[in-house]
Amino acid sequence: MNNRTKSFIYAAVIGLIIVAIFLGFLSSLANPISWILIAVLIMIPMLYKRKGQDNQVQWREEYSVGITHIDNDHKKLISLLNQFSMAYDYAMSETFEKEALEELVSYTKYHFEREEKLMSENDYPDFEAHKAQHEQMIAQVEEFVQLYNEKGHDALNEIVEFLTGWLINHINGTDKQYSEHLHERGVY
Repeated sequence: MNNRTKSFIYAAVIGLIIVAIFLGFLSSLANPISWILIAVLIMIPMLYKRKGQDNQVQWREEYSVGITHIDNDHKKLISLLNQFSMAYDYAMSETFEKEALEELVSYTKYHFEREEKLMSENDYPDFEAHKAQHEQMIAQVEEFVQLYNEKGHDALNEIVEFLTGWLINHINGTDKQYSEHLHERGVY
């Protein structure tokens, strides 16, 4: 069952519960079934939210490279990735999905430019290799954008999985390597 179908079923169940509450209150305000259904109705969003949080990437201090504005960029990228993931999980509208994907791609390019400028200004010895990783990642993301344009919503899960894995591995791998060099140069 795809996410859009699940969202439709959740909405239908909520609608039926509301109708049942209303009908129960027509017979009596003391109807215990209506009050139980109200409790169930209140719990549904909490359960739905908890399910959604399981799929979210949480910032961990171990991801820190020790350079404040780069860490803030990484936090923003994780937030945008989570927003994009939510668009998939909750089967948001095509407009929301596209906006979330475009914002994530745009901010990723912006972050890479800032990171590359910082490495270049501080004569990072592996600058070219790191820049090549960025270029390769952007090329891959642009392929995913094309895939999304062709397949639509069905392509999102593959994109989310790739970006999540790539971002965390990149931060914990090559980004940690340049941070040592920049710390030696007094960049924090």
